[in-house]
Amino acid sequence: MKVALIHDWLTGMRGGEKVLEVLCRVFPEADVYTLVHVPGSVSKTIESHRIVPSVLQKFPGIEKRYRHALPLMPWAVRRFDLSGHDLIISSSHCVAKGVRRPPNALHICYCHSPMRYIWDQFDDYFGPGRASGPVRAAMSLLRRPLQRWDIASNSGVDAFIANSHNVASRIKRFYNREADVIHPPVDLSRFP
Repeated sequence: MKVALIHDWLTGMRGGEKVLEVLCRVFPEADVYTLVHVPGSVSKTIESHRIVPSVLQKFPGIEKRYRHALPLMPWAVRRFDLSGHDLIISSSHCVAKGVRRPPNALHICYCHSPMRYIWDQFDDYFGPGRASGPVRAAMSLLRRPLQRWDIASNSGVDAFIANSHNVASRIKRFYNREADVIHPPVDLSRFP
């Protein structure tokens, strides 16, 4: 069975990357597809896989300004050629779940969150004092098209897994889809 792991971007080791790291251990032969990859920014486990960045990787300075490419991300993630893969697992908090699923492949999305910046936390990211006037204006125009794409892209997901009951309820609210909950790997010894 040929497996593809899809992750929004590889620019540091945060919670989503820890989930991807576990998936890389479970599927040691899997290809990893991502919008942007900063070599050396993630664990050796992830880096040991074949990493395929999107066309966005060719943009000058994208490693530091990848978030500015949000309007292009749906287009970029749809350009991945996953033909020949039998199992697609997306680790998504942005657009990774929107990849084109090859015929006869199974697509499971481990959802860290529906895109917060276009749904219920829009003002936290683009409200007054958070973003410049031109950015707020542009995102106000792009918000609805991005929401429509986000909903439409669910048709290529066979099953959702949420990282918490809160995220499962947000998946239900925004996508009208059910999600099983599998909590992410967390080092509980760090908490007293």
